[in-house]
Amino acid sequence: MAQPHVFILAAQSSDGFIATDSNHFTDWTSKEDKELFKQLTHEAGVVVMGRSTFQTLPRALPGRKNVVYTKQDLKFDPQTTQLTDLKPADLVKKLALEGFSKIAIIGGQQIYDMFLKSGVVDEMYLIIEPISFGDGIKLNLSQPGLTLHLIESQNLNSQTVLHRYKVEKGV
Repeated sequence: MAQPHVFILAAQSSDGFIATDSNHFTDWTSKEDKELFKQLTHEAGVVVMGRSTFQTLPRALPGRKNVVYTKQDLKFDPQTTQLTDLKPADLVKKLALEGFSKIAIIGGQQIYDMFLKSGVVDEMYLIIEPISFGDGIKLNLSQPGLTLHLIESQNLNSQTVLHRYKVEKGV
């Protein structure tokens, strides 16, 4: 059984914030960001997120398995959504057994950090949008010694930039 390709997909403001607060829906990102998000998450077939991120969505993301980290009771459709508290490495193994070859980690900050610290993340897609929040939730990749290698950088439109990084493991 091959290890799934695990990637982080995050949009941030030009001043480094992923949201103004835990209830902030991502309606501030560009059309091109939304198209890339849809493409990459559909290719993966599974998205992993925290409870706060899940609760900002109007519904589970259609056409994808939604895995939500939470210890609280949530209203959810068991056909499309699974709740978990597994360690990231254990979740990756479980999803591999279910046949997923790619896993998209879509937020928020604590989930990004948890997966990076566990050493299972292979790549990061970081989209920079031309907006400033001034305050809010930082991307805050707080793993000491985290090393990223730029794979590509491209404009998604005249104002929005995508940076794609390989995450160096075992640092």
